[in-house]
Amino acid sequence: MSDDSDQRDRRPDKTTIHAWASLVRVSGNLVARVEADLRRAKLPPLAQYDALLELHRAGVKGLRPFELQHEMLLAQYNVSRLIVRLVNAGLVERMASEDDGRGQLLRITMNGKELLKRMWPVYASAINRHFGHRLEPAEIISLAAILDKLREDQL
Repeated sequence: MSDDSDQRDRRPDKTTIHAWASLVRVSGNLVARVEADLRRAKLPPLAQYDALLELHRAGVKGLRPFELQHEMLLAQYNVSRLIVRLVNAGLVERMASEDDGRGQLLRITMNGKELLKRMWPVYASAINRHFGHRLEPAEIISLAAILDKLREDQL
């Protein structure tokens, strides 16, 4: 057994448990604050922004529903319901996949693009107010590096 395996199999110490709990609490709290800012501005939830942004990034080729779920920033356990809401609101269109007649592609509509443009200033302000301005630039760089290191196994 390697030293790396030994490290992963051991129980976490109190500091590690504290850091983990803080990360989970802070993450949830920050998302809740951003959601509250969007609600106050009478805008849809962050999950809708997240889905629309990924579909916008995909361009005219669109994304299949499972690809959308994979690309999303937020955990979305019921992407199918989110897609139905977006389609019903005229923000996303569904099309049959040319590669697979049974599959479907999702594309952002003009209305979806317009909503993204309206949401971004509120979202950007919330990111800065609840996160960015509370840390020094060097701390943000360090935090990003730490989080990227934690994310490596998930890529």
